[in-house]
Amino acid sequence: MAKHGYEAGRLNLPFVGISTFGKRPYVEDWDSIDADVAILGAPFDFGTQWRSGARFGPRGVREASTLFSFGHAGAYDHEDDATYLPGDVRIVDMGDADIVHTDTMKSHANIEAGVRAALKAGALPVVIGGDHSVNIPCVNAFDDQGDIHILQIDAHLDFVDERHGVRFGHGNPMRRAADKDYVTGLTQLGIRNVSSTAKEGYDDARAMGSDILSVRQVRALGPEATVNRIPDGARIYITIDIDAFCPSIAPGTGTPSHGGFLYYDVLEILQLVAQRHEVVGIDLVEVAPDYDPTGSTSILAAQVLLNLLGFIFHARAQS
Repeated sequence: MAKHGYEAGRLNLPFVGISTFGKRPYVEDWDSIDADVAILGAPFDFGTQWRSGARFGPRGVREASTLFSFGHAGAYDHEDDATYLPGDVRIVDMGDADIVHTDTMKSHANIEAGVRAALKAGALPVVIGGDHSVNIPCVNAFDDQGDIHILQIDAHLDFVDERHGVRFGHGNPMRRAADKDYVTGLTQLGIRNVSSTAKEGYDDARAMGSDILSVRQVRALGPEATVNRIPDGARIYITIDIDAFCPSIAPGTGTPSHGGFLYYDVLEILQLVAQRHEVVGIDLVEVAPDYDPTGSTSILAAQVLLNLLGFIFHARAQS
């Protein structure tokens, strides 16, 4: 059995070394991915309508993720009496998709190519944005993967069809997803208050198969009843906008919205989804580290992703 770094005389503490996601191996050659999970950065924020800065999200989340990398395999959870992400769950970091400044379509195409490379390798793609427009190329990459259902956790509906000629900005991704014949529906959680989408967008979303719940509606239902609304047997693509969380715990984002989720509001939903459904893809977007000098937003993002991956592979191991 291979020794862990600290057993071989090297501590490799979290603040040491190169900040890949979770300090996992970096794979530069996307044709040689051999892993269960492939992390891809998508440092693109030209789709924002308010504050930019999410282009630095992948770096921030990667750096924060090293906090949870102490060299030993797995993380024991005493509440669940389970060890999550043991050593046999292979996670690699693909680095970032190449971004061409001011060129949305080329940048999106490069993100899509990265997701396709992960899927071709049989790995679960996990994309760290970047603004929410990066979800568009992520979902495009699933055109040969069978039917999927989108679980969106977000403050904003993001269901604008076209505004001022823009169809591929951060207010459009869920509409672009609903346009796909392989997207069978959307569950949109956390949508609240003043949104980027007008009433007709909400009407269109419901007509195209969306189930829309606010933070207060989710809390009134509880995690179990909320997850019960997702169609049985649906294969789930999860997209998490960090502004779904209350800015009191996640201020580092371009479009903060008060009244958001707290940590366990989201974590308990994700755990139930992982137990009941096949999760086929994940993105987490809109972390803009410069608006949060404490780093807590990036830490929250890393913690959510690591826990979600732990839930997914624990559920797979139990099945």
